[in-house]
Amino acid sequence: QVQLVESGGGLVQSGGSLRLSCAASGFTFSRNDMSWYRQAPGKERELVAIITPVGGRNYADSVKGRFTISRDNAKNTVYLQMNSLKPEDTAVYYCKAPVISKWGQGTQVTVSS
Repeated sequence: QVQLVESGGGLVQSGGSLRLSCAASGFTFSRNDMSWYRQAPGKERELVAIITPVGGRNYADSVKGRFTISRDNAKNTVYLQMNSLKPEDTAVYYCKAPVISKWGQGTQVTVSS
């Protein structure tokens, strides 16, 4: 059974940092792109960052220079290091693999001003 389990969210003040983790199982993690998405209430889910199997990275313009996506294939885990957080970053954050159609529970990130 495929699973993506996000963790690491919480409440942080503007300018603070959080590190999100996503533990994956049930598929060949090392062969897949892994992505982070986020969704704020009333808004569409949006792509935040993506990392390829060979370590190529892309980011949404809104998070460039502040967020870093990384992966540990030995642990089947993808991370999102979030620095210089802004209130606009408040959302539920989800990880995603293209071979998995279902979303996990996500992890809530709340940034206070």
